[in-house]
Amino acid sequence: MDDTYFMHQALIEAKMAAARDEIPVGAIVAVGTRIIARAHNLTETLNDVTAHAEMQALTAAANTLNSKYLDDCTLYVTLEPCIMCAGAAFWTQIGRIVFGAYDPKRGYLQNGGIILHPKTTVAGGVLEEECGDLLKEFFKGKR
Repeated sequence: MDDTYFMHQALIEAKMAAARDEIPVGAIVAVGTRIIARAHNLTETLNDVTAHAEMQALTAAANTLNSKYLDDCTLYVTLEPCIMCAGAAFWTQIGRIVFGAYDPKRGYLQNGGIILHPKTTVAGGVLEEECGDLLKEFFKGKR
């Protein structure tokens, strides 16, 4: 089980979001090889602008571990986190973030990437093309 495996799992969640007419972003939180949270965007379903896949996954993971700190966890998300989600990840002290497609318009890296906890490591571009294509197809259908 490597980053590609877990990103494929996040893509399954992203496809579930698309099926609900949500922006297709999926997230997984893992501890070692164990998935402890699965989530996808629910902003339309819940009428909640904060219901991003990452926020849902971080909350579920914290509930699973009965801890607000996720320092031994990895967040896998199909799209580079926005500033809000990066800020939430900061507070969880998540150990690692792995994302698929970069978000040049709204991704946290547009603000220098300094919003994450200093101990959090990041890897971007895992299955980038597949993650990006899913988003492009979704928005192509909207325009």
